[in-house]
Amino acid sequence: MKIQNDAHYAKSDEWVRVEGGIGIIGISDYAQDKLGDVVFVGDISVGSILKAGDLLVSIESVKAASDVYTPVSGKVLEVNHEVTMKPELINTDAFGAGWLAKIELSNLDELNGLMSAADYAEHRKE
Repeated sequence: MKIQNDAHYAKSDEWVRVEGGIGIIGISDYAQDKLGDVVFVGDISVGSILKAGDLLVSIESVKAASDVYTPVSGKVLEVNHEVTMKPELINTDAFGAGWLAKIELSNLDELNGLMSAADYAEHRKE
């Protein structure tokens, strides 16, 4: 299981990496592995205002469908359209090319409620 040290993690397996007040959101390597081959990523609306815990997008794999929730609040600034055309990017590069959305963070304090990489590794020990 790969874990990105510069990301914050939700117990529901989403990650957020912050770059200049912008949160880049995706699902963890653990989550993509459990899902199996991802075959569909739903639409995310640019401009949407989301609260932490709101539904970000639905993802379907050969095994199951899964909802992805935003771990932070803010306005959706950008969507990774590449991943909707090539959903397998989530499987091959969950922390890079497989990101889902960029959100302008409205409450940086929410990051304190998320897990560090070390805490997430401990949480997901198998």
